Amino acid sequence: MAKLSRPIVLLGAPGAGKGTQARELAKHFGVPQIATGDMFREHVVRGTALGREAQAIMARGELVSDEIVTAMVAERIRAADCQHGFLLDGFPRTIPQAERLEEILRVQGFAPALAVSIEVSYDKLFRRLTGRRTCKTCGAIYNIYDRSPRVANRCDHDGGELIVRADDREEVTRERLEAYERQTKPLLNYYRRRQALLEVEGDEPPEELTRRLIQLLEARLATPASPRAASMPEQAGQD
Repeated sequence: MAKLSRPIVLLGAPGAGKGTQARELAKHFGVPQIATGDMFREHVVRGTALGREAQAIMARGELVSDEIVTAMVAERIRAADCQHGFLLDGFPRTIPQAERLEEILRVQGFAPALAVSIEVSYDKLFRRLTGRRTCKTCGAIYNIYDRSPRVANRCDHDGGELIVRADDREEVTRERLEAYERQTKPLLNYYRRRQALLEVEGDEPPEELTRRLIQLLEARLATPASPRAASMPEQAGQD
């Protein structure tokens, strides 16, 4: 199996399909998908100092600091399963986090990250999110516009009731998309200035998008060499 020559940061607004693509890419390249939400839960379950601190902050309804998040990332990528590359999903979200990530990668002997941004228009994102319905019983996901159930408001698998999740309500969806524009989208310019950004239209079906992303990454980054080589040259471009 080809190895990634540098870590991958997957960017995309809510509803862009980032989580789905992260899972498929991680599976294809045989590298871990590192999601901040999973890291938080793992630290809380393990009862680590970072987990206890993060849990206390979240219990107060506050955002976990960059210091805690980056400390969790730094610890996670030291694990043996990351030695041949990894994919970051949900981190970094801000330019300060991206700057801290690059320092962590440098210290741990990794090449600078390559960012892949899945681009979907605002109208399509809004339609995807507000049209989403989730089975109350098994968690299966539908969309009343693009993937509707055979029977209205009922799951095809177990007949469970389909509900609108709290974060898929229209007013919440608008807030989530606006927050992405304010906080995370500036990351595109950060990586673009470093010639470390691939921008990919995400309107096509998930399976086709996965194939195209794999082709792009294999053409640019796949290499039989270890990603930890300190002398590794920069190799990134912009689509």
